Amino acid sequence: MNRRKLISLFSGAGGLDYGFEAAGFDTAVALDLDSDACAVLQDNRPWPIIERDLGLVSTQEILNTAALRRSDADVLIGGPPCQPFSKSGYWASGDAARLKDPRAQTLVGYLRVLEDSLPMVFLLENVPGLAFSGKNDGLELIRRKVRSINERQGTRYQISVECLNAANFGVPQIRQRVFVVGHREGRQFAFPKATHADPSERSGLEPFRTAWDALGDLPELNADESLRLTGKWADLLASIPEGSNYLWHTSRGGGLPLFGWRTRYWNFLLKLSRILPSWTIQAQPGPATGPFHWTNRKLSKRELLRLQTFPDDVRLDCDRSVAQRLVGNAVPSALAEVLATEIQRQFFGQNATDGLQLIPRRRGRVPPPWPVASVPIGYRNLVGEHSDHPGTGKGRRASRRPSAVTLAAAGEYAE
Repeated sequence: MNRRKLISLFSGAGGLDYGFEAAGFDTAVALDLDSDACAVLQDNRPWPIIERDLGLVSTQEILNTAALRRSDADVLIGGPPCQPFSKSGYWASGDAARLKDPRAQTLVGYLRVLEDSLPMVFLLENVPGLAFSGKNDGLELIRRKVRSINERQGTRYQISVECLNAANFGVPQIRQRVFVVGHREGRQFAFPKATHADPSERSGLEPFRTAWDALGDLPELNADESLRLTGKWADLLASIPEGSNYLWHTSRGGGLPLFGWRTRYWNFLLKLSRILPSWTIQAQPGPATGPFHWTNRKLSKRELLRLQTFPDDVRLDCDRSVAQRLVGNAVPSALAEVLATEIQRQFFGQNATDGLQLIPRRRGRVPPPWPVASVPIGYRNLVGEHSDHPGTGKGRRASRRPSAVTLAAAGEYAE
């Protein structure tokens, strides 16, 4: 297969790049401001790297580093930092600052490189908040800028937009992201259909890949002190079953009534289940923020990489907290591979000959659940009646959120 050239912006730890690599593309240049991310890329691949703020790098320098001329690049990829559009940013401030946030200028920077380099195809990734109904100013900016590029440059970029759940494509992790794909000559991109689903849905699709599929062959690390939980709630985790969170210890759960229903974030004391996909890996979790391993510890660097479907030859020679940030901010490589394979097929007429490489294989028998411990005596003073969360927009901080579009119904947030 002819290996096509791509320009990678906001490359991070390389989640998108590794997926495109598996589908037959070569990263001609990678750019990121984060020194830890650039060090990881340098340790793992011989790609030319620019370690600077995109706002301070001309597109010509990017092209020169990639040994490409304008219109030479086959694909431009990148996920501009998502904080202005993120759910967490929304809940912290009452409304995500979005385009008023200076960090949203990364989106403008991506579009500047698009116009100056004119690749045949571009792919932009972001959090679902980029396209929230009624709050899709980021997506509308992309549409306006692309129309302006077409008017000025005589191109015919037409964008296709879709929100995808990585678990529906063989990634052993529930992770939703928005993708925007455009073609210079106006060809529309047809996003791939889901190939995996919850087996209880009886959809005829392959069952979700699970945390056991991803991690089942890795060595046990319970004796590794660097993975031990710390903080106020550390000793409570062992009293929660696999696949559960703090809700186990509410009046509606099976444990002791230590908390009110939905009075904490969904990932508070959240533990992996071996028979389910992982929940979304967080980039900067607090000490009690999961998902945690079913054996009551933090996930190792290798386990984080597996759940994000990075190639097994990728190594993270950095602190675990740095690894968590880099991997938590990445796109699952197997999902990137699926999209890149479709880009190869639809736009370049090349079909994959070896099939998808990064989806983990299904494993055999799953061991019985890890034993559940009793609640330590130090937490038993919390036993009693606790008020449930009062409902959407009625919590103690609701007055500071002028327009709440809630995700509490999905079990993802509570005050």
